[in-house]
Amino acid sequence: MNNFAKKAFVPAIMLSAAAFTFFAPKPKEWESKFIKLKGEKLEYVPDEKGNVIPDFSMVGYRYGGNKLPVLPVVKEVNPTGTDNDQTVIQQAIDEVSKRTPDKNGFRGAILLRKGDYKIPDHININAGGIVLRGEEGTKLIATANRQVSLIRVSGQGEIKEVPGTRTDIIDAYVPVGAFSFEVKNASPFKAGDKVILFRPGTAQWITDIKMDQIEARSGTKQWQPSAYDLRYERTVVKVEGNKVFLNIPVVMAMETKYGGGALYKYTFEGRISECGIENLTCESVFESDTAENHGWDAISIDKAEHCWVKQVTARYFGYSCVNLRRGAKNVTVTGSNCFDHKSIITGSRRYSFNNDGQLNLFVDCHATDGRHDFVTGAITCGPNVFVNCTAKRTHADIGPHHRWASGTLYDNIVTDGEINVQDRGNWGSGHGWAGVTQVIWNCTVKSAAIQNPWASGNNYAIGLKGEKVQGRLKGRPDGIWEGQNQDGLMPRSLYFAQLKQRQAKKK
Repeated sequence: MNNFAKKAFVPAIMLSAAAFTFFAPKPKEWESKFIKLKGEKLEYVPDEKGNVIPDFSMVGYRYGGNKLPVLPVVKEVNPTGTDNDQTVIQQAIDEVSKRTPDKNGFRGAILLRKGDYKIPDHININAGGIVLRGEEGTKLIATANRQVSLIRVSGQGEIKEVPGTRTDIIDAYVPVGAFSFEVKNASPFKAGDKVILFRPGTAQWITDIKMDQIEARSGTKQWQPSAYDLRYERTVVKVEGNKVFLNIPVVMAMETKYGGGALYKYTFEGRISECGIENLTCESVFESDTAENHGWDAISIDKAEHCWVKQVTARYFGYSCVNLRRGAKNVTVTGSNCFDHKSIITGSRRYSFNNDGQLNLFVDCHATDGRHDFVTGAITCGPNVFVNCTAKRTHADIGPHHRWASGTLYDNIVTDGEINVQDRGNWGSGHGWAGVTQVIWNCTVKSAAIQNPWASGNNYAIGLKGEKVQGRLKGRPDGIWEGQNQDGLMPRSLYFAQLKQRQAKKK
């Protein structure tokens, strides 16, 4: 074939492929039997106990659906090219921290002009209303020779129960997806109150899910009831008699036989809000691909709510791009990347986007060379959402990692590795059951093991494309599978469909 023929042949192939794509029939659309589309409205189909797949739409900054705010620049910083960069940035943060917040709680943005900033230890943001923003070409370089979080956003204090407000739930069974229930005495509550929905850990529950029977090896710990008290942060919407309505649904059933549940008001003095990290490249120095003593997290957030991370790329860290700790609530992480971890490949490393908090949203995030790229930790209370995220060259699995996460949606996750929701047995110090009400929606994976715990609810694989596998341990109950390897699931994204419906109700 002469050169002219070759040149003509290539476009012909491309045209043929394009024509095939154009005329290829679209996959037949189908709906889950658990959620029906009635026009623009979602209809939830309950099981015999009244459980439904819950509404996940209230996660993220200001309960989702709001555009992230753009704070005006009140301070600019230029790189010095020395270790003094850290001091200059910290001084700017401390200066802005002294500003009086406006009516929205905003103090202002600090703009880091393009260039390289050397950070030999870490940067602290301990006041609300502060944004740390880069521009194209702004890079923070972690030069520490120990494991450290490059940027730490954290308030102070902890959740404290308001004395005299605790009351028992009197319904024998409060199903997953419920927004309301009867309590013994609703008089302490009114609309707008911050409350804890409390579900106790009990010996009977642990026995029924067989987490006092984990096959022991060195270091294995059987589950203890007091360690599994679950505390879900909610807000009262209204009160009718002794019936209390909450803004966010139950994600694990409350059952009298397992101690029922309770409701009480709480305070969290010292928790900060309205902080953002934007448009930054963060890199860690490292001595080798298996280096351990260097930058560990690019960003760590704790004791903070209604915050965001936007368009941050992390490279060469040992643990994460973003690590949301237990005190992080209603945080949105969007358009961010975690590439090319540097560490040995074993436990407690390479958790690209880690979430131990609640009501948090990860959207349009991407990872390479991680282990647990989109992951929740022990006793993580939901709802939480990972949506439209990808992971490549994975070394372990995506999903709830260990010890009972409740209420997580993995929505349109694409990975060349695994998503698993299973009994992890004696891995670690006795991880056991990873969680309940874990919804895997329209994800594409190499393989997946989705199992149901022996008691207390279901896990779902709906529209999953990939191989179904047994998982680590034989004989565990199968999760609820529907439409495996079947294209055309509607709605394509459960999170965005739920969000759209909730926003429509406000109009």
